[in-house]
Amino acid sequence: MMTRLPLAYCTNVHAGPDLDRAVANLDRHAIEVKRRYSPQEPMGVGLWLAAEGARQCLEESRIGWLRDWLGERGLLPFTFNGFPYGDFHQRVVKHNVYLPTWWQRERLDYTLDLIAILDGVLHPGVTGSISTLPIAWGKTQASPDLLPQAGRNLVTVAEHLAELEKRTGRLIHVCIEPEPGCVLDTAADMVDFFERYLLSQGDEHVIRRHLRVCHDICHAAVMLEEQADVLQRYRAAGIRVGKVQVSAAVGLNLLMTPEAELGAAMQQLRGFVEERYLHQTMVRPRPGANPIFFEDLPQALAAPLGVEYRTHFHVPIYLTRFGRLDALQKPIIECLNALKPGECEHFEAETYAWGVLPPELQVGELAEGIARELTWLRATIPTGLLEFGIRCEGAIG
Repeated sequence: MMTRLPLAYCTNVHAGPDLDRAVANLDRHAIEVKRRYSPQEPMGVGLWLAAEGARQCLEESRIGWLRDWLGERGLLPFTFNGFPYGDFHQRVVKHNVYLPTWWQRERLDYTLDLIAILDGVLHPGVTGSISTLPIAWGKTQASPDLLPQAGRNLVTVAEHLAELEKRTGRLIHVCIEPEPGCVLDTAADMVDFFERYLLSQGDEHVIRRHLRVCHDICHAAVMLEEQADVLQRYRAAGIRVGKVQVSAAVGLNLLMTPEAELGAAMQQLRGFVEERYLHQTMVRPRPGANPIFFEDLPQALAAPLGVEYRTHFHVPIYLTRFGRLDALQKPIIECLNALKPGECEHFEAETYAWGVLPPELQVGELAEGIARELTWLRATIPTGLLEFGIRCEGAIG
């Protein structure tokens, strides 16, 4: 029988710095999400294993065990989030999530570990993807000798994946994920890096096939990029979108806010200040002015009052508005409508910040919120995109 599973949720929402704790949290949460969202059919999951857990999986020869564990529970893995290397749920993450960089050997080794695990847990005929860091945090850190080294490490990954496909027939691609404040934070940055530091260092066919983009909708929205323009820029450059992370940012347009509510609106935005994650924010200081980038929300709030705010804080994708703030759901719909059938196979809801949301956005159970997101996404995504979703031979579980 043929089963299409084009949708998943990213399990980096669950803590788990080692393999056993990661699996325990899948058992606790993912099974309940499946019961609510897809009780009769297998459910896609985007796996996250920290470097420690990935190394443990390989050294203890537990890939087959993990594959069977997932299959017995009706969970279909087809993608990894290879961005967070360490404990993504420690008390303070902030800039640590951008380490190691792509010019460091540790990032290469971690990605190769994830490739080995993904190859072992994928079902026959299923293409795999791994999203990854957009090189490093901050453009000023990337000296002229470091970017070529980052490119060489990524080309090494592409060549490894080409050999894997030649040997096994298995296609896996690593997808670079632009993020605000990083070396690559816009589509233009991505295209420039591809042309200057990737295509110049290896076989073009291999690089274009095995190195792609992970388009995080929230990230592009924070950078005030139009979704259709981003996708068209990648098309024009011959860069494939290997994975779309469906996510929503926080927005506030003070020009559309009644004057009597301005103070309350800014106070509500302050409620998103928290100590674990970085919440990069773009602020338009006045109508028609160029936006100003702040690397975290407290800095944006300490600056002179602007007229528009967009903050990198992943909020539930089924929301359109809460209180006086916007959940930027419109860019999600614009992105899904701008994609062409067959252009991307992997779609993943990635709201990792449930644990640090303001109280008014919390849900009774985590699984309840995730299932609601997946249900909304399934009802919203154009059917033409689903027709080209993942195909898996045989029943699962």
